[in-house]
Amino acid sequence: MPADAPAPGLFTDETSCTRCTWCQATPLYRHYHDTEWGFPVADERRLFEKICLEGFQAGLSWLTILNKREAFRSAFANFDAEQLACFDAADVRRLLGDAGIVRHAGKIASAINNAGRVLELRREFGSLAAYAWRLEPDAASRPERITLETARAMPSSPASTALSKDLKKRGWTFVGPTTMYAFMQAMGLVNDHLEGCASRAQALAARAAFTPPA
Repeated sequence: MPADAPAPGLFTDETSCTRCTWCQATPLYRHYHDTEWGFPVADERRLFEKICLEGFQAGLSWLTILNKREAFRSAFANFDAEQLACFDAADVRRLLGDAGIVRHAGKIASAINNAGRVLELRREFGSLAAYAWRLEPDAASRPERITLETARAMPSSPASTALSKDLKKRGWTFVGPTTMYAFMQAMGLVNDHLEGCASRAQALAARAAFTPPA
């Protein structure tokens, strides 16, 4: 490997910006990587949307879901939990006929079910955000350096397993440990941008300036 070549798991684009390789495919994917993935989120709608879309991703690529995200938002009331929890059989039929989304009956039912569970969490914890950020892993439990090797060795984590188990006890579906780890990565509860990625330091700075909801 040439001395100036990026480390495994990274690529450098035509502007000399180094990023995680997984976002290389399209400009939309790069924008998501640069501005969303790994940056801390407290917004209720975005947190719930991500849980739902991670459920829809099961068996698919995240790029497939990202390309359909606007259609999902339109179809699922912008992932407003109060509205989505009220969806009925007619809504399910409509969704099953919507070619813009992933038409999977189990995943559609899961999103509607989980909307009701969000409302329950809010009554207990004040917000989905307050609930989720309670399980942010301690820095000491994380690898000192995030390389391609360490990232591949972490399809889930103790924190994501604990989150998954608790959500399942509360009646949530499509929230396995790997799905919940992807949620934690995307919403900034962990920073898995690889060492050398231009967005890693930006995400770290965003987390340092962020106050987790109580």
